[in-house]
Amino acid sequence: MAAAPSAAPPAPTSRLRAVVGEEELLRARAVSAVRAAVLERHPDAELHELAAQGLPVGQLADVLAPSLFGGHRVVVVTGVQEAAGALVEALTGYARDPDPDLTLVVVHSGGKRNEALVKAFVAAGAAVDDCPRVTSVGDRIAFVRNEVRSAGGRITADAAAALVEAVGADLRQLSSAATQLVSDFGGTVDADAVARFHRGQAEVTGFSVAERVLVGDRQGSLELLRWALQRGVAHVLIADAIADGVRTAARVSSVRSSNPGDLARTLRMPPWKVKKAQAQARGWSIEGLQQAIGVAAELNADVKGAAASADYALERAVRRIVAIRRETGRGARP
Repeated sequence: MAAAPSAAPPAPTSRLRAVVGEEELLRARAVSAVRAAVLERHPDAELHELAAQGLPVGQLADVLAPSLFGGHRVVVVTGVQEAAGALVEALTGYARDPDPDLTLVVVHSGGKRNEALVKAFVAAGAAVDDCPRVTSVGDRIAFVRNEVRSAGGRITADAAAALVEAVGADLRQLSSAATQLVSDFGGTVDADAVARFHRGQAEVTGFSVAERVLVGDRQGSLELLRWALQRGVAHVLIADAIADGVRTAARVSSVRSSNPGDLARTLRMPPWKVKKAQAQARGWSIEGLQQAIGVAAELNADVKGAAASADYALERAVRRIVAIRRETGRGARP
């Protein structure tokens, strides 16, 4: 069995680096590690990231050219397996005589196409981060245990196996679940904790996302949103739940009464819904709720086709509404 991928690659030092492999999460982590290591040594370093597909050679040359202002630079060229021949030649030529004040990272998602570019970098002394796809169940379990350990917890062997069985092969989902388990349960995560966690995530609805948004829980609302989308909850249902929650909180806040019975009669709403809306409206100002209603209206159009990505539109709306609550809510700084 192949060794399980570590939670983070070792701190890189080479001015040339090749990040290679099919596992997207590991590639992203390797690139982040390069940036972090360079910024630790050069806090003012310039950061550039370019997609290789369709990249003009002239644009690459401009970024790689010595800087007039000095200082270190980090240049990441992603998707080099899709690079045109001229770009491959330019990168290969640069690798033969790299600038000591520039860290160049090429990212290749695996396969034979433009494999010669990676070999040329290795021949020129580049460090290599291997990011192979994690295919075996054993390696996924080892990955989960590493993630839990990195988050400050411990997980039993049966719990790690149960989590892999419940979540599947996607490393991002496994990482997110492992981190959330440590946050929710702390200490040692056992199989019962995994079962309770997964059962709770399976029950995520648009309304549970809306509840987290309205109380200003940015991290929690984004986490629930992603789980809801992964489990096939329709974009429109989530958008409608957010809009309903914001409108209901606004209606409750606009009436000068705190008595749930009076509010229920005035607004013609069930008492339980009034109490829930009162709790969610705490910390909001009328101005903030009005702005949030506008965001919810835009979101409604976005998820019905106005936006290129409904997933992105939902996440952006969640972030905006939480930010509005923080910036305009009661007790917010002027």
